[in-house]
Amino acid sequence: MSDYKRAEFAEETLSSQRFFQGRILNLRVDTVRLPNGRQSTREIVEHRGAAAAVPLLDEERVALVRQWRQPAQKVLLEIPAGVLEEGESPEDCMRRELAEEIGYRPGHLQLLFSVYLAPGYSEELIHIFVAEDLQPVDADADYDENLQVQILTLSDAVDRCLRGEIQDGKTIAGLLAVAAVRNSGQSTVVSDQGTAV
Repeated sequence: MSDYKRAEFAEETLSSQRFFQGRILNLRVDTVRLPNGRQSTREIVEHRGAAAAVPLLDEERVALVRQWRQPAQKVLLEIPAGVLEEGESPEDCMRRELAEEIGYRPGHLQLLFSVYLAPGYSEELIHIFVAEDLQPVDADADYDENLQVQILTLSDAVDRCLRGEIQDGKTIAGLLAVAAVRNSGQSTVVSDQGTAV
């Protein structure tokens, strides 16, 4: 975006006040000056960011996790994901989360895209990967997680997204992206060193 276009939209932060500081997120309110000179406030969730992956067990099957989500007040079917630890890369986060949540380590990870989950109020940027060449590992789940692994075909998972049965945004985006890449005939695999294989 050019400086001219940025100047048309950019808001100047006049002050910030943090009202809550938690384990994985903080809440602050910024007072901003709009390009037209008016002032307003922005309620912002501060978040370290996260990583998620579509774990492909083979050409047809994907491993998802079922878990209770308190804000939604229901069980959701999701791709494995987790919050970045301090100083942790998205790739390392994903390797850790795959081991903890589904008991596999990826031989190959490829970043599909990075997306803001709710930019109207949150800084959270999530990095979504495809994980392949999965190898079983022994790993303990987080003490505060109660997960159940569910294996589906990729086509069934995509159908569930389109029927509204899968409601988690990162999961829908990841599954549809993998299906689109597969349908286009492009390779989705790169090595951990970033070399296409």
